[in-house]
Amino acid sequence: MPTSTLPHWTLRQSLPQDVEAIAELRAEVMRPDLERLGRYDEHRVRQRLRDAYAPEHTSVIDADGSFAGCVALRPAEDGWWLEHFYLSPALQGRGIGSAVLRGVLDHADAERIPVRLDVLQGSPARRLYERHGFTPEREGAVDVFLVRKPTP
Repeated sequence: MPTSTLPHWTLRQSLPQDVEAIAELRAEVMRPDLERLGRYDEHRVRQRLRDAYAPEHTSVIDADGSFAGCVALRPAEDGWWLEHFYLSPALQGRGIGSAVLRGVLDHADAERIPVRLDVLQGSPARRLYERHGFTPEREGAVDVFLVRKPTP
């Protein structure tokens, strides 16, 4: 009988003390794309997270009882912004990110709210978002802004 490769995972409300673990994960996950774009800065990559961190809008992903990542959903006038969606590289490609994203999008669909995000040019994460119905809204030299309208 085949076993699932999806580890047991849960979401919990983020706490103020989670900021440093999230900042470290952000630096690890974003480093390859930022280096490719010539924009990696050891301090800045962490500080940008610290400056924008809003625990009230952030959920922590725990997998098999350990910190595995996070996702933030910030309310805006024209919908929600999906931000700070990071998953430990050791867990990427195992279905957790897709499952978390599906949950976020199911909630947005139930509320009839569009979801927006931005992803770095050339990032493999863009494929994940496009598989879940996000389409480009505008592009810059560094960022691609995507939107997903609610589905019936």
